[in-house]
Amino acid sequence: MTADDHEGHDIEVHLDTLLIERGMTLTELAARVGVTNVNLSILKNGRAKAIRFSTLTRLCEVLQCQPGDLLSYRHGPTPENPRDH
Repeated sequence: MTADDHEGHDIEVHLDTLLIERGMTLTELAARVGVTNVNLSILKNGRAKAIRFSTLTRLCEVLQCQPGDLLSYRHGPTPENPRDH
């Protein structure tokens, strides 16, 4: 991924991992959370610019996880994100 793929932020979204661990599809999660597949896909791919706390709350309820299980901060440049800080 390039720096542009992350819209200028260093937050990683771990939705793929959580979906695999729970044997759930993106479509199923979207329906249970009450968001569109498109919006959930944007979040999953790290392209979201923001997330509502109500959506984050529903994701945590449905996935039975904490916000820190879904999101993490990637400190500094990585091979995928070589820009300088």
